[in-house]
Amino acid sequence: MDALKNGTLEVPGARLHFEVRGSGPLLLLIAGGGSDAAVFERAAAVLASGRRVVTYDPRGNSRSTLDGPPTDQRIETHTEDACRLLDHIGAADEPADVFGSCSGALVALDLAARHQDRIRSVVAHEPPAMTLLPDAERHLAFFDHVHEVFRRDGVAPALRELEVVFGGRPAPELPEAHDNSAFFLAHVVRPSTRFVPDLTALRGVADRIVPAGGHDSRTHAIHRPARALAERLGRALVEFPGGHAGYAKHPAEFAELLVGVLAAAAAPASARPGG
Repeated sequence: MDALKNGTLEVPGARLHFEVRGSGPLLLLIAGGGSDAAVFERAAAVLASGRRVVTYDPRGNSRSTLDGPPTDQRIETHTEDACRLLDHIGAADEPADVFGSCSGALVALDLAARHQDRIRSVVAHEPPAMTLLPDAERHLAFFDHVHEVFRRDGVAPALRELEVVFGGRPAPELPEAHDNSAFFLAHVVRPSTRFVPDLTALRGVADRIVPAGGHDSRTHAIHRPARALAERLGRALVEFPGGHAGYAKHPAEFAELLVGVLAAAAAPASARPGG
């Protein structure tokens, strides 16, 4: 495996910290919520045995600093960040496999919808696309409540409120370069849960999209949008080891399954002319 390489990419309004491991087909891992590249460290090390694995801190998190004061984050802006990163690291017109979790899965889906030529396959792991649910308004009101608790009482009480979507348990503790909880609660949780995936565009590339969720979180609210997405796209939902953050808790098993899922998802595209 090639040595870890760190870099910084200037994008409009921010500077992205990114890491590259290994060589071979390009695989982009997109963290969600308050996470950063550190959350994928162990899984990326396994995946890099046969791929060029790219991880990064989403803008506003940890080492990816904003040029100005923090503002509410738009999924579309993060999508352009991911696209610029692929252009920076990959060869011209080189398609990439993409894995995204939580809000990172929303970015991966938006990347597939708006930059189809850059994508070979996408695994969207428990995207918080609450707008896909029949009781969407109730869930959106809940995230409004979490945001208000944060503004009134601070980080810890807001995170306790958020436990509801994880089956009444605390959100999983994850490796991270810095604690981004305040930025997440202030500027990420509400806009990300309100994001509406472009289902029309996604249906056009549905054979390249794998909705996914955690085996241990399948009864949790955070899992429901993944199942709804699978139904809307006519795709089977793939269950990965662990819960919402199984890639951090079970990195070897998670990586092994991801390699197989990506290979199966990419096969139809490779059979098409120019695929």
